[in-house]
Amino acid sequence: MIQLTDHGVYLVNGAPLESVPIDPEVAKKETMAWKILQAHNTSGDPQQLKVKFDAMASHDITYVGIIQQARASGMKEFPIPYALTNCHNSLCAVGGTINEDDHMYGLSAAKKYGGIYVPANQSVIHSYAREELARCGAMILGSDSHTRYGALGTMAVGEGGPELAKQLLNNTWDVPMPKVVLVYMTGKPRRGVGPHDVAIALVKATFASKFVNNMVLEFVGPGIAELPIDFRNGIDVMTTETTCLSSIWETDEVTRGFYETHKRPQDYAKLKPGACAYYDKMITIELDKVEPMIALPFHPSNAWTIREFLDNAEEILKKVEDDAAHRYPKAHVHLVDKIHDGGVWADQGIIAGCSGGLFDNITEAADIIRGHYIGHDGFSFSVYPTSVPVSMELTKIGSTADLLHAGAVIKPSFCGPCFGAGDVPANNGLSLRHATRNFPNREGSKPGEGQFAAVCLMDSRSIAATARNGGRITPATEVDYEPVHHEYHFDKSIYENRIYYGFGKADPSVELVMGPNITDWPKMYELGENLLVEFAAVIHDPVTTTDELIPSGETSSYRSNPLRMAEFTLSRRVPDYVPRAKEIAKTEMARRHGDSPFHIREVLGRVGDAAALMANTQYGSAVFANRPGDGSAREQAASCQKVLGGFANVCYEYATKRYRSNCINWGILPFTIDEGTPFEYNPGDCLFVPGIRKAVAEGTEDIPAKIIRQNGTVEDILLHIKGLTDDEREILLAGCLMNYYAARM
Repeated sequence: MIQLTDHGVYLVNGAPLESVPIDPEVAKKETMAWKILQAHNTSGDPQQLKVKFDAMASHDITYVGIIQQARASGMKEFPIPYALTNCHNSLCAVGGTINEDDHMYGLSAAKKYGGIYVPANQSVIHSYAREELARCGAMILGSDSHTRYGALGTMAVGEGGPELAKQLLNNTWDVPMPKVVLVYMTGKPRRGVGPHDVAIALVKATFASKFVNNMVLEFVGPGIAELPIDFRNGIDVMTTETTCLSSIWETDEVTRGFYETHKRPQDYAKLKPGACAYYDKMITIELDKVEPMIALPFHPSNAWTIREFLDNAEEILKKVEDDAAHRYPKAHVHLVDKIHDGGVWADQGIIAGCSGGLFDNITEAADIIRGHYIGHDGFSFSVYPTSVPVSMELTKIGSTADLLHAGAVIKPSFCGPCFGAGDVPANNGLSLRHATRNFPNREGSKPGEGQFAAVCLMDSRSIAATARNGGRITPATEVDYEPVHHEYHFDKSIYENRIYYGFGKADPSVELVMGPNITDWPKMYELGENLLVEFAAVIHDPVTTTDELIPSGETSSYRSNPLRMAEFTLSRRVPDYVPRAKEIAKTEMARRHGDSPFHIREVLGRVGDAAALMANTQYGSAVFANRPGDGSAREQAASCQKVLGGFANVCYEYATKRYRSNCINWGILPFTIDEGTPFEYNPGDCLFVPGIRKAVAEGTEDIPAKIIRQNGTVEDILLHIKGLTDDEREILLAGCLMNYYAARM
């Protein structure tokens, strides 16, 4: 089904070969990724990229903070098209007027700075970007991790908010030239197999080994011609879950058809690798061998074929129960009891968002369930079309009626089921979702408080087959139906009548509409000469997600209020973190005001002259985690640590480039230690890093430090900060990106 080749390969006239007599360094320049990245590179150095993007997109959880950062740094208008979509907080009722206050801020900012404003429920962020912003050969930056438009010939990247603020200030996205992985597709999917099946299989094959971490996936091969554009988009958006950096697909007449349908034929261009291109690795996907898949909690890579799962359900579900019990001792998880009456039964089916709510996914789901009924038991079925134009077309062709007649509920365009703000099942419920993620809390439950629900990812086709059987989990390949092809017709007037198109029309006289929850960022201080940090959290999980660092769901309403938002930091994973961090920050504030707190004196006295060190040693909190930052691009995973007085993270490796960048942009030192080095320390132990300001300024990558245990013993430790750019060093020295820009202004 999927094969991995962990060495370089050539693609010669469309065929992969192990070896040809051409220098790989020359042939690398024939990949699509190389050509697009270099066309946007302003550095003059092809190995150290400084990229300027063609357009950007943010949703209503992120755009307020981004604009506030850029405004504080001197921005006068948006230099490139910037779409502000309202698809995350549009149905979230938490927080009184907070959500709509953010929307009004977004509309006023679009008018003041020249942006594009997409009102609530018109489109999810990635649907709008596909419909209106994507262009062959272009690059788009989004403040959402699933910013992926490679199937449309657009290289897109999801990053934290500060990276978008940089672009708004005419700065660049800086990254070493990434490795490029050939994804070679053959065959044709069988009836009942959908894009999520291919995507989940791809994530399963690559995630755990970090096979494509921070690399670009380049999709080619004869199998692409067998895939409709929605099928391609559905695979492409899930490449984020492999932890790759971006993606790009070769384009063809199907791609051209997409742009013609969306009234933008001029944005199509033929993209394909050169006659002989070199790739660092290869993934082969045999589409005809892909089976319907299911990803069990708590990650899209925790996957089996549905048939394999059904045949071994008791063993697999027991493992999930054991995992949940380890993570959440207050929750009493019961999933094995979903096995009864000869099957495994789900409580809910959801088709939603940028991966699930696509036109073809929903029409085929309607074909499967037409003439059948979900029944009057506990199973529920909800469908969220990805945009109003898609919803309109589904209504015109009758798919909406078929779904409603079967017992489904049609809901507006909304991302909630993807991040825990919609359709929360009952305690111990099992939800099947064609959505992007199934991390803990992504269904909106609070297992730390004893509430638990489990999300499994499945393709819309198998969700519809399950709904047809009243909730009995069923692969779509095992039901009898005939898919009906429908040509999609995009009605652009829906957007023209509702969206504010303000790019190039900035009006400085417009006043920003600031609701009472929208606040400025608190004062942040430059990096001190020495650094003393106390570990407020020590996490030894294999991977720590951004959902654990700062939870999704109900917290989203507070992302325009840095101080309020920070109260949620690590709340579902390390509940003691916030009070510990706040106490540390309180002690540091006393030091800054000239006091000599006993705790700091006592700790510094273990490593030198406490009185001499007190004045030039910054004191803050730190987090240790094995591999933090998998998942969302949300900057709050880092900014909330900084707001609470965090100055450093220590880990073996950062799970994603975007989380490490978020840490740097918020002035959090991204320390690593050597793999295999034991980290047997506890919350309350301290890390002293002498001469840290000088080390950062001079680009020192290996930094000796000392651990001071609570019992008073002192141990040496070697820290690393690898590969900082000149700008990143300056940002860390300044204390954060906003300070860096303020100093330059």
